[in-house]
Amino acid sequence: MNRAVESDLVERLLAGEHRALARVITKIESQTSGYRDLVSEIHAHTGQASVVGITGSPGAGKSTLVDKLAKYYRDQGETVGVIAVDPSSPYTGGAVLGDRIRMASNVGDMDVFFRSMSARGQLGGLSTATADAVKALDAFGKDRIIIETVGAGQNEVDVVKTADTVVVLVQPGSGDDVQMLKAGILEIGDVFVVNKADMEGASRTVAELEEMIHLRDDPRANLDTGHHGAGAFGDSGGHGHGGDHGHGDNAHGHNDTNGHDTAGHDGDEDAAAEVARPVWTPKVIKTIATTGEGIDTLVETLDDHYDYLSESGELTEKARQRASEEIRQLLRSDVNRLLEAEIERRGGIDDFADAVVDKETDPYEVAEDVLEPIRECLEDRDD
Repeated sequence: MNRAVESDLVERLLAGEHRALARVITKIESQTSGYRDLVSEIHAHTGQASVVGITGSPGAGKSTLVDKLAKYYRDQGETVGVIAVDPSSPYTGGAVLGDRIRMASNVGDMDVFFRSMSARGQLGGLSTATADAVKALDAFGKDRIIIETVGAGQNEVDVVKTADTVVVLVQPGSGDDVQMLKAGILEIGDVFVVNKADMEGASRTVAELEEMIHLRDDPRANLDTGHHGAGAFGDSGGHGHGGDHGHGDNAHGHNDTNGHDTAGHDGDEDAAAEVARPVWTPKVIKTIATTGEGIDTLVETLDDHYDYLSESGELTEKARQRASEEIRQLLRSDVNRLLEAEIERRGGIDDFADAVVDKETDPYEVAEDVLEPIRECLEDRDD
């Protein structure tokens, strides 16, 4: 595929042609020749959509919730793109579930673009292709982009790198889910949704989540993660405790004139300088996705969080962090490819392994030897 053809495809995508969007995402997912040029061309047209990641254990109702969210946005006149990341097939590397029928409320609606993609076995369940597909949807002009992850638990942390807002689904009375949250995924959630709230134990699950969030924000619990920005977990230690974004109680913070939480603190002028900066404490919401109950509250909370990101500057900071990580990931991928080619040029990894087993060399020496040409090349550029 030459550059002119790629440019034509991008132009048709930017003009709102759904077939062009589907073709671009297919090329991104299959990583066919020229896909990087496509992504480069659409990059300048991204940054307008809000991106929400939906994660949680299998069976929590993620797909149903995504379906109802998409319908809600469509009823408001907004356009929606959905990327559903499925488990990888161990045989083909493709999505195990494929293009399953799970967007029942939006069948036939051309303004809801749905694509199921394979996780390609990567930790975090989100492949590089998923992030690039989000860019394609953003450049196309979708107002809302929803990423539904595999739901593999703690490995879902990669969704943070792609989404502006992360929603973690939990089903009532699931001790395993709560333990999973304690194990780490609690740290990535901006909004926690107790779905299937008509089931027994929903109130208890909500209470457990709220308690864990409170403990997480308590320095004495030693669970701070830094995920929610310097304002939330910065050197001020107690700043941002119990801050509430215009909803519920504000146990420790103070509200600013916009109703956002501020980093409440008694005392010195340095702390006062941070008072105006809003912070976000994760919200816990109950929904019954099958009936749509609670979806309006969830959408309102997602909007509140996006407003918080914009006003606090964290939206820009997230974009910067995503760009940094993407650059590093691409470099790692490309360097790995160069090294694999170098290994093959020298006879293949089996020859090296045999030499190590026969004590003719050792793994460290092999690594140094294979890396040497790349190191010399880079050092020559520094001279």
